[in-house]
Amino acid sequence: MARMILASAGVLEIGFAFGMKLSEGFTRLIPSLFTAATGLSSVFLLSLALRTLPVGTGYAVWTGIDAAGTAIVGIAMLGESASPVRMLFIALILGGVIGLRLVSA
Repeated sequence: MARMILASAGVLEIGFAFGMKLSEGFTRLIPSLFTAATGLSSVFLLSLALRTLPVGTGYAVWTGIDAAGTAIVGIAMLGESASPVRMLFIALILGGVIGLRLVSA
């Protein structure tokens, strides 16, 4: 269950980063409220997951989901570069996240 909560926290963190972009420096109300809600929800769910998961693994997986997911959202929705080198590094982040989940107790 903690892994599902952690995955949900990571997805919410992607929404948080995307919301920050859309809020234009917190000058737009609705995107700013979305950013606050997803950020707070993400951290709350992370805290729940860390009740049973090791903190190092949990935090690394959370930030890895955020980093890779935000980069993928940027490519898919914001027209950011999808160069082969960038895709390689996104794959390395995902590989690290998967590896940490496989070796954690």
